[in-house]
Amino acid sequence: MEANEYDLVVIGSGPAGQKGAICAAKFRKKVAIIDRKMTIGGVCVHTGTIPSKTLREAVLYLSGFRQRTFYGRGYVLKDRIAMSDLVFRAQAVMAREIEVIKAQLRRNSVTTLEGDASFLDPHTIEVKSDNGSQLLRGHHILIACGTRPAHSTDIPIDGKRIFDSDQVHTLEEVPRDLVVVGAGIIGLEYASMFAALGVKVTLLDQRPILLDFVDREIIESLGFQLRQLGTVFRLGEKVVSIGFEEERDRVFAKLESGKNVHGQGLLYTIGRQANSDQLNIAIAGVEPDARGKISVNEHFQTAVPHIYAAGDVIGFPALASTSMEQGRLASCHMFGKPGVMPPNLIPYGIYTIPEISMVGLTEEQLTRDKIPYEVGLARYAELAKGQMLGDEQGLLKLIFDPVSLKLLGVHVIGDRAAEIVHIGQVVLTVGGTIEYFRDTVFNYPTLAEAYKVAALDGLNKL
Repeated sequence: MEANEYDLVVIGSGPAGQKGAICAAKFRKKVAIIDRKMTIGGVCVHTGTIPSKTLREAVLYLSGFRQRTFYGRGYVLKDRIAMSDLVFRAQAVMAREIEVIKAQLRRNSVTTLEGDASFLDPHTIEVKSDNGSQLLRGHHILIACGTRPAHSTDIPIDGKRIFDSDQVHTLEEVPRDLVVVGAGIIGLEYASMFAALGVKVTLLDQRPILLDFVDREIIESLGFQLRQLGTVFRLGEKVVSIGFEEERDRVFAKLESGKNVHGQGLLYTIGRQANSDQLNIAIAGVEPDARGKISVNEHFQTAVPHIYAAGDVIGFPALASTSMEQGRLASCHMFGKPGVMPPNLIPYGIYTIPEISMVGLTEEQLTRDKIPYEVGLARYAELAKGQMLGDEQGLLKLIFDPVSLKLLGVHVIGDRAAEIVHIGQVVLTVGGTIEYFRDTVFNYPTLAEAYKVAALDGLNKL
């Protein structure tokens, strides 16, 4: 069988694969992108970022969550919210997003192939589909095959009562009470969405603290707000078994401490498994770890120099935003235009309810490294816009050098946190001081104005 020759063959059409393919096409290279049937856009579009964030918007809208400050805790927009109400919005957004991606690839003359990819040698990939198989030969290869929820053989996941994050949007009904095993980003995001719907949520994790890379004050605020919604935290607790009681129609999780936690449903979110195990990757000379993650250098090259990897398959931070940039930078390096990603200036958006976003250093990192700092705070309750939006718990925190006044970190919890963090990101990137916020005129009323309030608060402490 004759192999079609390409400058770049990309495996996976999620954020990393798309941006890597399009960047190479802009360099006038011949590019092919492979993905399994009906999965263009990858996990991001089908089961991860897009559906979960759209589900969150649907929850906020239908539950009337943001309006409760004004109309009372019992206010809801719709009395009985069905899973179909929540998923309806996600399906519309996903369909449009898939069309946008297809059009983008088509416009840039990227060949799109549907099927399962498998290495035959370091340069040759076989693509098997319903219509037979074909061979591609890539001068360069980018592995951007993404991840799937990690499963354990002793967890009886059925997609109905015991389910993973990929299966949330296929549920038939909203459970009355929910056990969430795993309080990482995904577990916390879904736990907070269900809590906002009035579901009684119990969150289990064997780690003693939540999201250890996030500023503690922000995490304490998240914990407080989730508890206000009735969420129960069981941290530092190891789950020894999970099962289903037919006669009571209940799921249970047995803990090492002897406790039993019950619910109508159980969401299992213990990490993710990379899809590299489906590519016959060893024959190409690339060795992933036990969870399928692939090691790369700062240019996203694997141990085999012409094979690159980007996105969730290379591990932390595994964000759609960073994956896009990794894919682009991998292509830039392949074709002689290398660039680097600034490691400490990547913003994180955590789409819990309330939203969290951060960029730069935390108080904990600075304390550990014995670097002096000062803090300026702005509470949404002090902002006219915060009052209008009904968010009285929001908080923006600036961390800065007390001598040079240089900005060191920005941490936000509250409505639209992931939008306004970018103002701080720009000042951090250019090495600016918090005097910028003091001297800048911000639109009024806005949440962006929190920067001025926080800067004045910090300067007053000096």
